[in-house]
Amino acid sequence: MILAISFINTVSYTQEIKPNPSKDKLVKLIDTLNVKLKDSINLPIIDSITKPKELLESIIDHSADSLVRQDIKNNKIILFDNAHIHYKDIDLTAGYIEINNNTNEVWARGIKDTLGNYTQLPVFKQGAEESTQDTISFNFKSEKAKIWGLRTEQDGVIIRGEVTKKENDSTIYIQNIKFTTSDKEKPDYYISTKKAKIVPNKKLVIGLSNLVIQDVPTPLFLPFAYIPLTKGNVSGFIMPTWGDTAQQGYFLQNGGYYFAINDFVDLAVLGDVYTNGSWGLRTESSYAVRYRFNGNFSFRYENLKNSIRGFDDFSKTTNYNLRWSHSQDAKASPNSRFSASVNLGSSTYYRESLNEYNTNSFLNNTLSSSISYYKKFVGTPFNLSISATHSQNTNTKSITMSLPSLQVNMDRIYPFASKSGAKNNAIQKLAVNYSLKGDNKINTTDEFFFKKEMFETAKSGIQHNATFNTNMKVLKYFTLSPNANYKEVWYFDRISKTYNTTENIVVSDTINKFSSFREYSAGVSLSTTIYGMFNFNKGRLQAIRHVMRPSITYGYRPDFSSFFEEVQQSEDENDLIEYSPFTNGVYGGPSSGLSNSLGFSLNNTFEAKVMPKDSTEVEPEKVTLINNLNFSTSYNMAADSLKWSPVRMTAGTDLFKKKLKLNINATLDPYAITADGKKINTFNINNGGSLFRLTSAGLTMNYSLASSKSEGKQDAKQQNAQANNSDGIFGEDLNNSNDLSSKKSSKSKTTKTAKLYNATFPWTLKLAYSLNYSNSNRQNEISSNSLMLSGDIELTPKWKVGASSGYDIKNKGFSYTQLRFSRDLDSWKLNFNWVPFGNRQTYYFFLGVKSSMLSDLKYDKRKVPDRRLF
Repeated sequence: MILAISFINTVSYTQEIKPNPSKDKLVKLIDTLNVKLKDSINLPIIDSITKPKELLESIIDHSADSLVRQDIKNNKIILFDNAHIHYKDIDLTAGYIEINNNTNEVWARGIKDTLGNYTQLPVFKQGAEESTQDTISFNFKSEKAKIWGLRTEQDGVIIRGEVTKKENDSTIYIQNIKFTTSDKEKPDYYISTKKAKIVPNKKLVIGLSNLVIQDVPTPLFLPFAYIPLTKGNVSGFIMPTWGDTAQQGYFLQNGGYYFAINDFVDLAVLGDVYTNGSWGLRTESSYAVRYRFNGNFSFRYENLKNSIRGFDDFSKTTNYNLRWSHSQDAKASPNSRFSASVNLGSSTYYRESLNEYNTNSFLNNTLSSSISYYKKFVGTPFNLSISATHSQNTNTKSITMSLPSLQVNMDRIYPFASKSGAKNNAIQKLAVNYSLKGDNKINTTDEFFFKKEMFETAKSGIQHNATFNTNMKVLKYFTLSPNANYKEVWYFDRISKTYNTTENIVVSDTINKFSSFREYSAGVSLSTTIYGMFNFNKGRLQAIRHVMRPSITYGYRPDFSSFFEEVQQSEDENDLIEYSPFTNGVYGGPSSGLSNSLGFSLNNTFEAKVMPKDSTEVEPEKVTLINNLNFSTSYNMAADSLKWSPVRMTAGTDLFKKKLKLNINATLDPYAITADGKKINTFNINNGGSLFRLTSAGLTMNYSLASSKSEGKQDAKQQNAQANNSDGIFGEDLNNSNDLSSKKSSKSKTTKTAKLYNATFPWTLKLAYSLNYSNSNRQNEISSNSLMLSGDIELTPKWKVGASSGYDIKNKGFSYTQLRFSRDLDSWKLNFNWVPFGNRQTYYFFLGVKSSMLSDLKYDKRKVPDRRLF
């Protein structure tokens, strides 16, 4: 300020300023009278002293509950009790913090409470990294740190170290370190090593290490280890499991390599080797694109040898299995959908495979697949569906496929409805439906599967269907529903039969020629609903309601024998027989004979109103007594004999608060049979018998019991898992410890605490009983009679025992039986599954660490079923 004022005064009394030779410029004379003086207050202040660069790039925020003291003499800040400082991305909390502004260092430690316990340990956070320690010294400028008593976690691995040094690039060096996944103060186990280097989110390098269990060193040592700590899926080797069999010798199973291709797809290539030369190969892949689709794919191939080459019992076989599951997110495309569920392969795969433990697939004798695409044409009533299906019977080795199947559907339209959409009369309620279906079906066996021979017997055709229906009220309480149907079938070949006079036989030939036939029919139904109420004045039972829904239907279909042809079947020219040229067609041939029938059905439900036991409740509860009690039969007026069809009866109910599901079915035939079991046109009651003859009957019961602690609502995943395993009645799958699919499905973590007193034993029990009776030909026998059960009990919160079994009462033998034992060892787990007898006799023992980071720290042993190959 003073310099500026002095300069202005000097200019005021100067009449001429000479040019400055250094700048080589000419300065004009300035009239001092015309110079306007400027207020020096408005001039910018120029500080000639250069400010030094700040040592800290951000402000340090600090706080404490009990004490915040500034030591001006030593340039320090002391924080006490719940002390907290924040600098850039660094956050530190502790009981005691000391900030030295001279050295830019922070020193933090815990404090002792009134009981003498060491509390409020320093918690250091930098970005996503967090650690707890006894004492820490940190430099804000260099970002170096020294830590005593470190406790931190890296990808599920808890790291404890005595002395730790942190470099400015976040590299950490630790002495006397312990690695564990146990979060206890005294861990169940740990890996002890003298030196280690950690690069967060990258790698962990350790030297000589020793496994310690319950503070007891084991003879298990590791000279060095390199553990990647990258986030997300990482490629790497998969350690195999080992064991032996009586026929294949020693083996290594499920070893291979995992490829983390990208965030959307991965791939695992696994293999099995046996000392007798058998081997297997398996590939598994999962893929997912958020909000679009997800799925998984697996292919398994096994080349198995039984015994040793040169021995009499030596045999060799190959098996394969292909599985693919694909689902599309509903939000991806509301008007189109693609899905796939494929399970195909050798019919003997699930019975002969040495590395397949899918219990439900082993007990089921059917493999099925479906790949479909659906498209809705917006603005029109039409939609398109293209699919490929596969059905395979593993007992008969027969395979049926549709490659492909095309279906075009037209939604129901009302051509005579008013413009407002109201439908007030039968004409306006007239609805029209149309569908087109095209199929190319293949019937083959395992021998010709995926070979050119399987296409030689392919059958194809196109079917059109059109339906017309409406409804109207009759006599106020009845509903009359007329309907008409039209069907037209197109084929691209037909059968032609001729009589061979030389060999005296009928010869069939397939002619590639377009052919078609058409059918039509009409009918009408009359239905109503009748309500009956039975009131009670005493007791808790207030009333019983009976709902009856009787229905009478009439159907008429002409005789379409005009599409049939005749062929001579003997030397007599007049000895002719009719045949249908469409017999081998996909949709069969036209119907022969006139159909003029009446159908009768009666559906019943029974409900009760019961007052609750709680006297404060005033509203009665509705209880279902019988869910359904249905009867149906028909009468064909055009038939020359046996006009009545058998009466079919079905009934179902739920008992004991819907814990017991009971279903009954029966078939009652009104006609009598001869001694050799042939039905005759005489009513059974007129033949000295009862009104109806019981020809077949069935009974199924499913009972689920559980302790009060086990009863609870299940989420959708649990319900789906049970649905795919027949409610768990057949037992659980014996998955491998390194099975990728089992790891993905078991990520949920629950913690259980054992109680010493007032112990409870949660348990579940599922029972399934099935009984079938047959008497169609006077055999009067129980065709099947079996009981199956499955249950689990928690002996302690960490001990669980389960069993699944069944008994065939007719054949007097036990069905597939499985015993399960599991023990939660906190950071470890123990599983033992045992199938004690049968052709699937095996066991699997596993003891290992729960954490996926140390999943190779395990011991497992499997006994492969000794299966003979046929």
